[in-house]
Amino acid sequence: MPPPSSRSTLGRFSWRFSRLGLKLFMIILSVNVAISAGVFLAVSFSIDRGFLEYLNQAQERRATLLADSLINRWEPRESWAWLERSPKRWPMVVRHALGQEHRDRPSPLGEAQDFVLRDTQERFIVPPHNGRESNWHWLPLRSDGEVIGELGFRPPMQVMERMENRFLERQQRNLMIIVISLGVASLLLAGGLSWWLGRRTRALAMATRRLTEGNYHSRLPERGRDELSRLAKDFNVLAATLEASRNARARWVSDTAHELRTPLAVLRGEIEAMQDGIRPLNHESLASLGQEVDQLERLVTDLRLLSQSDAGALDIQLAPLNLSDTLAGRLEDAERWLNDSNLSLTRHIAPGVMIRGDAQRLRQLWDNLLDNSCAYTDAPGRLEVALRCEGDEAVVTWQDSAPGVPDSELVRLTERLYRVEGSRNRASGGSGLGLSIASALAHAHDGSLSASHSTLGGLCWTLRFPLLNNQ
Repeated sequence: MPPPSSRSTLGRFSWRFSRLGLKLFMIILSVNVAISAGVFLAVSFSIDRGFLEYLNQAQERRATLLADSLINRWEPRESWAWLERSPKRWPMVVRHALGQEHRDRPSPLGEAQDFVLRDTQERFIVPPHNGRESNWHWLPLRSDGEVIGELGFRPPMQVMERMENRFLERQQRNLMIIVISLGVASLLLAGGLSWWLGRRTRALAMATRRLTEGNYHSRLPERGRDELSRLAKDFNVLAATLEASRNARARWVSDTAHELRTPLAVLRGEIEAMQDGIRPLNHESLASLGQEVDQLERLVTDLRLLSQSDAGALDIQLAPLNLSDTLAGRLEDAERWLNDSNLSLTRHIAPGVMIRGDAQRLRQLWDNLLDNSCAYTDAPGRLEVALRCEGDEAVVTWQDSAPGVPDSELVRLTERLYRVEGSRNRASGGSGLGLSIASALAHAHDGSLSASHSTLGGLCWTLRFPLLNNQ
């Protein structure tokens, strides 16, 4: 195993050159290089063609101006002798015709050596500067419709032989500098972006791997407001949820084992007492054993029901049901039970409230709420049950009198095997699953069960079910 310093160095290296970052780097750099090369070729082609086209037009325009000036000079004399006798006048004629007589330096396209003149017999009045023939473009000179000579001008390709290469090389060099600068900028941008994105995705991948290995304490930093930050936030929520689920599962298994251990310990103790002759084997002893077995059976049945609810396999048959009649009938049947617990009942039930429900499961729900009120309400106490319609929901409120529970305990009352450490925790013999089952049955009816403080001093359970005509 390498020392910590080498491990940290390797970690930084792998973060910097992650596969995703390298792929992004190559893709971004390749795209930018391709774009830069395309721009360079397109601009070079445009400069070459566009510049030469401009030169052609400019040279033709200059030749036309010089031709007009020569015609005006020829007409008073009707001869080219004035120019033949003084060939040194030719540069001045050209500069005057092109409007360059006041310039210290003539235009490189308007120099006298770029033009020649010949008469109608094709005899040079102004011969080529170097004495050699060239691929001249000829422009006829006409006076009163009669050709008096021809003006030859050098095409731009030849005129630019002494300046074109220098100009284009300079432009291409400048363009190359721009392209190289763009490439360097693209390199830095691609490198920075790939490093940043690769680092964050690698952190997410490593955290996900730790999560799959069971390390639910792994969290990601939530920086910024981009999609990766939202993904990190969702990952943290997922990790916290999995951690809470694991803790709840562990607590659930521990609590279940504890609940099962108590009646089993009682059974074992009583059976050993009978075997040792401490307790007689009679009807009373067998009845005591039967009570412990019944307690175990109820606990196992409740656990099975909650397991089915979690798996979405709860046996429930939903059909149109008159909730008013079902609730009122169960409360009438429970009046003796309530009287034995010294609880007075008040009912406010709206008639004809229809939902989709299972009468047997709803009776089980009412029984669990009745058992909770009877077990945890001080005598003499009160119980108020009301049914009304609110919008598209049927609302049942179930309130009992003191004692109540602290605010911090309200949200935990429907947790499995949870008991309040206080006034509502009495030796009632309950398994701590009744309210969990009530909540599961409410959700099985597409409803909800929530706890709050009662105006009577105890608990208020609020159940909401969708009305039949809204399903």
